[in-house]
Amino acid sequence: MKIDWAKKLTSRKFWVALVGFITSLLIAFNVDAGSVEQITSIIMSGATLIAYILAEGFIDANNKQE
Repeated sequence: MKIDWAKKLTSRKFWVALVGFITSLLIAFNVDAGSVEQITSIIMSGATLIAYILAEGFIDANNKQE
């Protein structure tokens, strides 16, 4: 089974699951709350940028085909 990475990286569910997993690990390893918040913010900011870039790429590709 082939994974559609472009679709996966634009999925909000994927990013929320990833943040939940990483946050749980950080808490389990007793990382302070301020660092956990910063790491979570960085991940979600990156996710927003990646989703935007991929979505724009899809739109541009579809406009060229028409």
